[in-house]
Amino acid sequence: MFNILVIEDNDTMREGMVQILQKMNVRVSEACSGQEGLQTFATDSFDLIITDYRMDDIDGLQVLEHIKAHSPQTEVMIITAYGSIDLAVQAMKQGAADFITKPFSHDEFRLRVEKILQRLEQEEKIVRLTEENVYLREEIEGQFNFGEIIGESPRMQELYRTITKVAKTDSSVIIYGESGTGKELVARAIHKASSRAENPFIRVNCGALAEGVLESELFGHEKGAFTGALRRKKGRFELADTGTIFLDEIGDLPPATQVKLLRVLQEREFERVGGEETITVDVRVIAATNRDLKKLVDSGTFREDLYYRLHIIPIYLPPLRQRREDIPILAKHFLTQLSKKIGRPELTISQEAMDALCTYTWPGNVRELENVLERSAVLADGPEIRSEDLPLTVHENADFTDMGDNFDLNEILARVEKEAIQRAMKRAGGIKAEAARLLGLKTSALYYKLEKYGLLDQQNNSR
Repeated sequence: MFNILVIEDNDTMREGMVQILQKMNVRVSEACSGQEGLQTFATDSFDLIITDYRMDDIDGLQVLEHIKAHSPQTEVMIITAYGSIDLAVQAMKQGAADFITKPFSHDEFRLRVEKILQRLEQEEKIVRLTEENVYLREEIEGQFNFGEIIGESPRMQELYRTITKVAKTDSSVIIYGESGTGKELVARAIHKASSRAENPFIRVNCGALAEGVLESELFGHEKGAFTGALRRKKGRFELADTGTIFLDEIGDLPPATQVKLLRVLQEREFERVGGEETITVDVRVIAATNRDLKKLVDSGTFREDLYYRLHIIPIYLPPLRQRREDIPILAKHFLTQLSKKIGRPELTISQEAMDALCTYTWPGNVRELENVLERSAVLADGPEIRSEDLPLTVHENADFTDMGDNFDLNEILARVEKEAIQRAMKRAGGIKAEAARLLGLKTSALYYKLEKYGLLDQQNNSR
């Protein structure tokens, strides 16, 4: 709804214009002098100011100059009984949107105002599209972090079934998962499979913004709401109207913002920071966190009523160490993407390196796997990533006791033995006698095991 201020020292004229405007479904404020008008302007944000030219204290051109100096986007229409070509030209040069001479009919006044408001509406659409494009460009540029949801393990198959069911509803969703498990990818998948797919998907990282900035980002602000607020700004809830808003790291939401978010979830309405107009939106809320919200509720740092509003449909993402069978599939996908990114021939990975990847605990989950592969691909001498190209942490912190769903004892023991031999050979600088000593083996036994695991040729080739 547009907000209009009428400044006119003639009571009858001012009341007549206010009555016409009130029938146009806009908010109207009035002032009986130029000074009062500027005081009113300083306390609110206006889209259009209609001011008389000849007033006792401050004339219309002075009002126009002040408005444009403090709020260039606010339109000004000047009304006067002393019309002249020179005055019209001067007003237009100073930025007036229109100039109308008394006396005028109700219809002429209404049409002039409607024309200005139509232009403002078009400009507002352009601003919204520009802001949406900024968000979308940022999101598109960041999509390579995970590519798309990938995995064939039973846990992932269950996740796919859940996404399909959840996408058919408009219920709030809360996604739980460690950092790097792909919570945003799941939120996007739900949105793309829903009836809102063609509408905006807007992301907010609640943990990355200070409390005051976060509130403005979520709900927008009016001009003058705080230092630096030079114009009205729409928040991300407005930008997400008819679509989906993804609130990442919801567990870091400050208490005051939790109250306002609860109202949006309950009533689907809010006010911009520093504003009075109530804005209604149709938005699906998907939240995510790597924290235990129930524990936060018990500790008093997260509102219980907000928790239950968000916890309608919980989704739990498994960490990578609990779906190790997906690591080869993910690695192949990332290597294909990396080949294009760094301009290298099709990248491959040796079985030894793959074994190391499959036995590492991956505290950083899928994101860490991607980063490790990119680092290794850049440092590798050829198109094949070998074990020595991987970071030492992948070898040294491999967890051979956690083999996922694999209970084949022979295979587990073989992997442990192979890894121990590789580490001993690396520690011994490739000297087999020293490696055998570290392992408590005879040198002949070490030769046998090197050959058994295909490591003997590798040692010879490394000379």
